[in-house]
Amino acid sequence: MKTELIIGLTIIVLVSAGLGFLLLSSPDAEMRETSGEQTRAYAEIVNPSGFVNTDSITIGELVGKKVIVVDFMTYSCINCQRTFPYVVAWYEKYKDHGLEVVGIHTPEFAFEKDISNVRAAMERFGITYPVVLDNEYATWNAYGNRYWPRKYLIDIHGNIVYDHIGEGAYEETEQKIQELLEERGAVLGAGGDIRTDIAAPAGAVAVEAAAARSPEIYFGALRNALLGNGAASSVGTQDLSVPAEQQSNILYLGGRWRIADEFAENESGQAKIAFRYQGRNVYFVAGSESGAPIRIFRDGAFAGERTIRDHTLYTLIEDTEPGEHLLEIIIDQPGLRAFTFTFG
Repeated sequence: MKTELIIGLTIIVLVSAGLGFLLLSSPDAEMRETSGEQTRAYAEIVNPSGFVNTDSITIGELVGKKVIVVDFMTYSCINCQRTFPYVVAWYEKYKDHGLEVVGIHTPEFAFEKDISNVRAAMERFGITYPVVLDNEYATWNAYGNRYWPRKYLIDIHGNIVYDHIGEGAYEETEQKIQELLEERGAVLGAGGDIRTDIAAPAGAVAVEAAAARSPEIYFGALRNALLGNGAASSVGTQDLSVPAEQQSNILYLGGRWRIADEFAENESGQAKIAFRYQGRNVYFVAGSESGAPIRIFRDGAFAGERTIRDHTLYTLIEDTEPGEHLLEIIIDQPGLRAFTFTFG
């Protein structure tokens, strides 16, 4: 999701209740960076579940009028979050010169289907362009997409002429936007010069693709193959103890945990999560219905505390240099829902 490399081939994601499962690329596919030019006709938005920042929108109504960025994303994805400042900057810079951005919010987890959660997240990230809830993966499938994030550029004629997977290539993408806006101006006879400087949004974070980091780690039974001290791929309650020695990139849980399809929820106080990781930053997708206080330790040293409440992505560790460290989380009361760890 970060200029990063795909590792793995497929993951299983829960598409929606009653619809079963779709095979997608691996969780780290969202970390891939690939871009290039192609030409094919646009695909229309299909079966939207709701809209943010607009009452409705279609791609067809924009063709012949606008250059369009179609951005597939989901709000708890760290890779998507790191692209948001650039997309927001492009929208603000070019919206009066014929650019429209349409965010396609395709959820990875069930809580991301809730429009109130999506609205709050879009406001938090300063996203004011139209966002379509794609809860049934209908538009995702119409585009043949398999990755978070992914951006398609559609020209004035309605053709997809550029496609980028993952983070990075921001200069290349913006230059293509500028080129397409120039073409639009020529076709429509619209005046006005298109700025050719490159956006450098404040606070944007770039991740070095070559740096070693741990894979994305899932807690739920659908994808918790790296659970080291319990029954992986098994729904139900497990009483677990963290061993004295932990292997790298293996997840360990301590205490009583209820393992659901998408998450693990502690049913005992003083529960524990342990994970020996490689990377610089640690991100945690989690939530709690009642609020769950946690204490964070890095290599045995206290590294902070916080209360997990909203279902979203939390930053637990921020270091200046990558390395290998032992992360330990103590949960002081029941009710923490842990979904994933990701690393940057």
